[in-house]
Amino acid sequence: MLGWFPGHMNKARRQIKDALPEIDVVIEVLDARLPYSSANPMLAELTRHKPVLKILSRADLADPVRTDEWVAFFDAQADTRALAITTTQTRELKKIPKLCHELAGAVRADRDVRVMVMGIPNVGKSTLINGLAGRKIAKTGNEPAVTKRQQKVRIDGRVALIDTPGVLWPKIEDQASAYRLAASGAIRDTAIEYTDVAIVACAELAKRYPAELTARYKLKALPTYAAPESDDVDADGPKRPDFLALAGFDGHAILKEIAGKRGGLRPGGEVDLHRGAEVLLHELRDGKLGRVTLETPADIPPPPEQNDQDSPALSDA
Repeated sequence: MLGWFPGHMNKARRQIKDALPEIDVVIEVLDARLPYSSANPMLAELTRHKPVLKILSRADLADPVRTDEWVAFFDAQADTRALAITTTQTRELKKIPKLCHELAGAVRADRDVRVMVMGIPNVGKSTLINGLAGRKIAKTGNEPAVTKRQQKVRIDGRVALIDTPGVLWPKIEDQASAYRLAASGAIRDTAIEYTDVAIVACAELAKRYPAELTARYKLKALPTYAAPESDDVDADGPKRPDFLALAGFDGHAILKEIAGKRGGLRPGGEVDLHRGAEVLLHELRDGKLGRVTLETPADIPPPPEQNDQDSPALSDA
């Protein structure tokens, strides 16, 4: 279970909660390659009474067929609209103020529609705000958690945007989402086991995009994988999912071949898996494997059983 919740993120959650009563519409920026995993459930709980515009950023890197499925999925939800965009394309950004007004409904003529922009780290929030403003307002970067405080900016179309720091949640319970987030770069590379993430990513890509994976790395084959028969359990509870078995492909063998072909072959024939992991994850993030999406609406797990205790993510303690 991945856990990563720096102090500035806890402060940001409190600021969001305090500011929401004055907000008309929430924009949640998602990564179009993983719209479920990049949606913070803590933010969904905080904003459940507000209309939401889901911005699927980096649509130019995502599978367009899967993106259409996600837009339809979100549009079917109450008080929710979805728009897939490339945040650097000004023409696409011009649709956003109009959608915000439609979601806000009746607003006094003497004030702007107040819109809060949210999202986890490294999904393109700051790039979106700079594009809407037509100038550099928010700091951008390839590392997660660049924005550290709230910022407010007025844009054309009578809209006032409030930017918020990227917020992850204390514990990512869904391990499949944790691996996808790590593969996308939303979690700092120093906070994850790099090679493990790449092994799972190899298996998932072999399942979802075998032609693209094979072509990119000139692979001879994509070896299949079957879970070993074992009743072992982890020390802290039940056995965790075997993602290679779920995907049906041997991600370790695939990564080993990638490493051997791309500078990870050491003297004596030893393979440097970390080198292979660097190549795969960097090229996946840069779109060099083509337009890929790591999940579909069908991958959303069923909701957990409710209990009488409040979620610790929403506690003010």
